Amino acid sequence: MSAPIRESPVKPATPLLQPLAGGDRIEVIDILRGVALLGILLMNMEALSGPLDLAFTGIDPHWTGLDYWVDAAVYVLVQGKFFTLFSLLFGAGFAIMAQRAEAARRDFTPFYLRRSAGLLLIGLCHALLVWSGDILVIYALVSLPLLATREAPQRWLPAMGVLTYLCAAAMMLLLGAVVGLAAQAQGEGGSMASAIAQGQHTVELQRQAYGHGTFAQAVAQRASDLGTALSGALIIGPEVLGMFLLGSWFARSGALAEPERFERLYRRLRLGALPVGLGLMLLSALWVPYLAPGTFTPTTGAAYALSSLASLLMCLGYLAWIVHWHRHLRVLAPMGRMALTQYILQSLVCTWLFYGYGLGAFETLPRAWQVPFALALFALQVLLSHVWLKHFRFGPLEWVWRAMTYGRWPALRR
Repeated sequence: MSAPIRESPVKPATPLLQPLAGGDRIEVIDILRGVALLGILLMNMEALSGPLDLAFTGIDPHWTGLDYWVDAAVYVLVQGKFFTLFSLLFGAGFAIMAQRAEAARRDFTPFYLRRSAGLLLIGLCHALLVWSGDILVIYALVSLPLLATREAPQRWLPAMGVLTYLCAAAMMLLLGAVVGLAAQAQGEGGSMASAIAQGQHTVELQRQAYGHGTFAQAVAQRASDLGTALSGALIIGPEVLGMFLLGSWFARSGALAEPERFERLYRRLRLGALPVGLGLMLLSALWVPYLAPGTFTPTTGAAYALSSLASLLMCLGYLAWIVHWHRHLRVLAPMGRMALTQYILQSLVCTWLFYGYGLGAFETLPRAWQVPFALALFALQVLLSHVWLKHFRFGPLEWVWRAMTYGRWPALRR
């Protein structure tokens, strides 16, 4: 990423670090967060309305007709592209806060560790009490190695970010090779059958706990799912950290605060990275369209690595298009300012509607109807964000998180 090397112009901080007022924020970041939340909801809908392990597995062959094609479209265009964008924006926020701390001549590390601890607590509550597909716990844990990169030269960050991100693809290729050798040694048929049976058993446990169980049973299953998710941090962790580093570059370089200075970069991302990424994603989907729960082979590992690279390129392409059209998307800025609250709210609403201890509509919403449902819910969230921020400075969870971070309750009402 070539561009003039100059630190991003952030407004000088007051001598005491404090939450940003609305006028001090970089609007395009809030708009990007708002769009990312829509993509995350579209990606998560299948996992919120049915078993977690039946989602994120590619194009599920149990869907037919329009449901199948909608599932394919979400997989190719959405899945893996917007949680990466959300991760990039987390890294951008980290860089901006570090710059403000330096301008204020305040020690950034204790402040940042409190912030990460607060996010971890919120993430654990979300993962255990609301929905096990949480990403905040991973963010909180990966935010710690991000702190070690604070002094890295700005020009190093793009290469550091891309190489770190690609470590996940390399791990999948290596894991696929190891699994392939193990299958040859043990007998491929028996090993594959055992893996499929275990995957189906986990899906059935989720179906019983979330679709028909009590709240206590759902919490117990969520704890099990969280352990499984953390065991996969070796794969998703490098992807998240890589996006954090890329986001740090976008903030420190000024590419988000002054995008007009980086028109050539954004044009390359719009017209180069996005179509190339889309081509690679289509190739991956045609090669291995579906991965059954519990199964993994050298071929699926290679297809995942290809889709991971495609997701990176498409994420950056989407970012460039959103920045290009951000003046037409300002209605989404309040949604981005309340991103934490609205992310948790999506889970609260959907689990209340679909889970057995709520209205019990588990696995009843066709795949094709999940998209308009998500769009309607998102529109209501945008409206709620506008109304809330007319009266309050922060979203409810943003207010709590800031209190954890700054060690005092900031003023909430306007």
